[in-house]
Amino acid sequence: MKPVRTAIRARRAFVDGSFQPATVVLDGGCIVDILGARERVDTEWRVLVPDDAVLLPGLVDSHVHVNEPGRTEWEGFRSATLAAAAGGITTIVDMPLNSVPPTTTPEALEIKREAAAASAFIDVGFWGGAVPENLGILAPLHDAGVYGFKCFLAPSGVDEFGHLSTTQMEEAMTEIAAIGSRLIVHAEDPTFLGPDGPLGRDYDGFLRSRPPASEAAAITTVIDAMRRTGARAHILHLSDAHALPVIRQAKAEGLPLTVETCPHYLTRIAEEIADGAGEFKCCPPIREAANRDLLWEGVLDGTIDGIVSDHSPSTVERKRDGDGDFGLAWGGIAGLQVGMSAVWTEARQRGIALETIVPLFTTGPAAIAGVDAGRIEIGAAANLTVFGADDPLHVDARRLLHRNPISAYDGRDLTGRTRRTWLHGRSVFDVTEGGAGEAPQWRGNPCGRLLSRDGDGA
Repeated sequence: MKPVRTAIRARRAFVDGSFQPATVVLDGGCIVDILGARERVDTEWRVLVPDDAVLLPGLVDSHVHVNEPGRTEWEGFRSATLAAAAGGITTIVDMPLNSVPPTTTPEALEIKREAAAASAFIDVGFWGGAVPENLGILAPLHDAGVYGFKCFLAPSGVDEFGHLSTTQMEEAMTEIAAIGSRLIVHAEDPTFLGPDGPLGRDYDGFLRSRPPASEAAAITTVIDAMRRTGARAHILHLSDAHALPVIRQAKAEGLPLTVETCPHYLTRIAEEIADGAGEFKCCPPIREAANRDLLWEGVLDGTIDGIVSDHSPSTVERKRDGDGDFGLAWGGIAGLQVGMSAVWTEARQRGIALETIVPLFTTGPAAIAGVDAGRIEIGAAANLTVFGADDPLHVDARRLLHRNPISAYDGRDLTGRTRRTWLHGRSVFDVTEGGAGEAPQWRGNPCGRLLSRDGDGA
């Protein structure tokens, strides 16, 4: 047998939807064979995954705000992709805001791609934006390679990315259906939202300012427009579990609707959020424990298609605006590096098996975006991660690889940790050398590829 570069042998590898013994053979950045764990293979390099860990596909996060260029002090491609790799993520899809310029034209997309090209440690794809100014001319941005178009139905929080009215959203959906793309929607109806401005340090006051009715109304509006236009649509960061029945009904009708939720909605609850704790502010908000339980039902019955970070960081100062006033603090959770660990910690407490969770972090987000990633199979990219499912992980925001040391997960003791990550067959992150607890090892220069809807990776 002709020698190949690497064979990774694991007692538990996630292949074909279950854990099984396997030897995954890598060559030229791809998976070229999957053998039984005891089969012999001639390789230049052999890696044995310890029996107390599992081999997973590289995780996929289809909802990340990198913010570069324009707000790189909030997050940039280098810090974001390093944090992602440390969390087992090998593919992200970048949101079209909060960078400046936003990704609403082909020219802005090229600026974003240039920023990512020199700094990305993992693969990066891009969403485009649908805003009032580019309605009717979305096709050139689609042709430039974005995976779909994001819109807001309420103010986005940044002036350069305007929201769509209900009529404008339907116009965008008609155009998007014609070009074969998808609309991804921040679904909050502004008629139910409280006014902008100070709200005080009381989290309950913030929660009342963004009631569940806002999400429910907006999601119904999206579904009704799907019926009229035939467009594919995706509901971003579902917070309100009471919207799940209408989503289930739409899916039962055969509408091409997908929906995601986020680790913070599955692991944190409103009852535990202290007054003035701006690190927990996000829109839509983290709701009560009973709502969280219902969201988990949506995860387990397949209504929810993926779990993604909605990593939307800012500087510490922006999160502390107004001395913890929830109306003034920046709305976004920083959690890219620890999402899998947080959800797995909650899942195992609920008696949910790891193999139930893995697709929601791999093939689920990949299908949402239309990205070819998240699988261990012959011909797939050799993007893999070793996950210690029983490893303790204490979250210290100062030690996370995000650019700014503030996170809703700070101080939490989690179970489950990424030990090693490969990108296209190259080991890019490793905490196994030198023993547990040692500083991670970063290998080489940024080698992430820029992904396009047409399948190109440069």
